[in-house]
Amino acid sequence: VHIRLHPNNKGNKRKLLSAHVGDLSSVVVGNSHTSAKQHYKMLVLGGGSGGISMGARMKRMIGAENVAVVEPSEMHYYQPIWTLVGAGAKTAASSGRTTASVMPSGVKWVKSKVQEINPDTSTVRTDDGTELSYEYLIVALGMQLHYEKIKGLPEGFEHPKIGSNYSIQTVEKTWKALQNFKEGNAVFTFPNTPVKCAGAPQKIMYLSDAFLRKTGKREKASIMYNTSLPVLFGIKKYADSLWDIVKRRDLQVNLRQNLIEVRADRQEAVFENLDKPGETKVIEYEMLHVTPPMGPSLVIKGSPLADEAGWLDVNKDTLQHKRYPNVFGIGDCTNLPTAKTGAAVAAQSAILKRTISKVLKNEKPDTRYDGYTSCPLITSYSTVILAEFDYNGEPLETFPFNQAKERRLMYHMKADLMPHLYWHGFLGGLWGGPGPYRKLFHLGMK
Repeated sequence: VHIRLHPNNKGNKRKLLSAHVGDLSSVVVGNSHTSAKQHYKMLVLGGGSGGISMGARMKRMIGAENVAVVEPSEMHYYQPIWTLVGAGAKTAASSGRTTASVMPSGVKWVKSKVQEINPDTSTVRTDDGTELSYEYLIVALGMQLHYEKIKGLPEGFEHPKIGSNYSIQTVEKTWKALQNFKEGNAVFTFPNTPVKCAGAPQKIMYLSDAFLRKTGKREKASIMYNTSLPVLFGIKKYADSLWDIVKRRDLQVNLRQNLIEVRADRQEAVFENLDKPGETKVIEYEMLHVTPPMGPSLVIKGSPLADEAGWLDVNKDTLQHKRYPNVFGIGDCTNLPTAKTGAAVAAQSAILKRTISKVLKNEKPDTRYDGYTSCPLITSYSTVILAEFDYNGEPLETFPFNQAKERRLMYHMKADLMPHLYWHGFLGGLWGGPGPYRKLFHLGMK
């Protein structure tokens, strides 16, 4: 940074030059004004689970003063608990904490939105015009929800009987719709796009079924799950168990059905048959849970960092960018061929830390991410099927028993242990998934 000193301000020279460049956005001396770029050794984009946990890990690796996290939101949410909020088992308030309280201490929090990434000049521009430069970049921008791609939304949420567990604004509407249910169709949807936590759209169906049974309304309800997918769940072992539950509880599953319109004033949902394009079906609902279409972060999509579909183009083993070696990615924004879940982010954070530590020493990354991800499929207010699998869609289970069975123990782990682990372990960069425990439980054989 070049600071031009006004002739009358020589006395300020020593004081000014000792200012820390990382915190220097502009310096005004006498009549002269010089803008200075903020530079960081490690710049993290996004203050979700991936960004905060990597911020904490990088702070320990290279010192807090060398790390900055760019995140505009004042609140940070533990989103996996929203399934239980939508079913009345947890409160929305319990899912959130202030971003200030989870930001690693001493790390610079840039409270802005990322507007543009230019990896060729190693710079990032934020929406207030600030330019940040970096030596290394970690992209953790998550994915975007697109309610607006369904005709009639998001304005349809102003009407009753419709909710969505995918946003803090609409999750309590799901619980309200469930409580006010009298008789008719309860409809649950899965969109024709990649989504985060692919089990969540059906978890709320199982919980709603359990709630209606508990309150004596189940006989007056027709419960249906309309999914764009050709399967109920992508991993056969767990899908088989889920089909058993569906049959036993008389739930109707309609495959290859995609929600294209909501007429909230008339309580009608319009579905397109993906196997017969152009063929649509209108279903009246008494309760509707919408899973929105989702897609890559628009900032990544519009940058040289994206693959053809708009996702961050990273090496699936090391999480290092395929074309820019000083760029890394984690979580839902990447094109890693595994399910987008919080558990996947935790496992990735441990691998990415190892990759970066090698790159900083000019060594070749030596640990490989196996695609581990987990989806605790909540099937009632006291049971969970814990699906865990890898890149190949092969079960990669932590416990030495069959996890495709509904278990009460797994429910307590999901509802009580995991949130605690998230706030006190994962966000602090201290939890990298259950890999070491799996080895222990399986006597080193997995």
